[in-house]
Amino acid sequence: MHFLSISDISPGELDSLLDDATEFRQRRRKGAIDRKLEGKSVALLFEKPSTRTRISFEVAVSELGGHAICLNSKDMQLGRGETVEDTAAVMSRYVHAVMARVYSHGTLVKLAATSSVPVINGLSDREHPCQLLADLLTIRENKGKFEGLRFAWIGDGNNVCNSLLLACAYTGIELTIACPPGYEPNPELLKKAIVAGGKIKITNDPKEAANGADVVY
Repeated sequence: MHFLSISDISPGELDSLLDDATEFRQRRRKGAIDRKLEGKSVALLFEKPSTRTRISFEVAVSELGGHAICLNSKDMQLGRGETVEDTAAVMSRYVHAVMARVYSHGTLVKLAATSSVPVINGLSDREHPCQLLADLLTIRENKGKFEGLRFAWIGDGNNVCNSLLLACAYTGIELTIACPPGYEPNPELLKKAIVAGGKIKITNDPKEAANGADVVY
């Protein structure tokens, strides 16, 4: 199973992921981490530079008993003209999963279409689903629930905002997005979120969005 978008999982799977993350965090604090990746290798591909994404993934893979292989475009033939499809096929023979942080979401789609191992979106120009999982975990730990919360997003409708749309629809969070005209979130993903039951409002007024909000981003 690939994880390129929040839409790749169901509301129930989202809850399960957050439950697992909570358990992992509690066990880590007690120094009792399950080494579920023992004997496995995970490729971490970075077209786009990163600090937090690289550190968090590399530490997580290591602490779970696995081996992280960090690669950028200069380290691979991909930077010298090899196709994404060929790169995915080669990596699939050696590693057990791939996390990719890329400029174009299309690169992720090509990786996933060819890869025989799971591909995880570490960021693309379309979505940033892993960021949203971390944000939702923080919200649940601090608020104790999702249903009925009011979330204000202030800024452009970027990749994080796009992932937020469906995440809020799945969890029952009411979302108000304040962005400048012409910087709205992806219309396709907005439609998906509304169809999924999302309560979403878009405005150009940040004060309106923040008024009465439980969470401001």
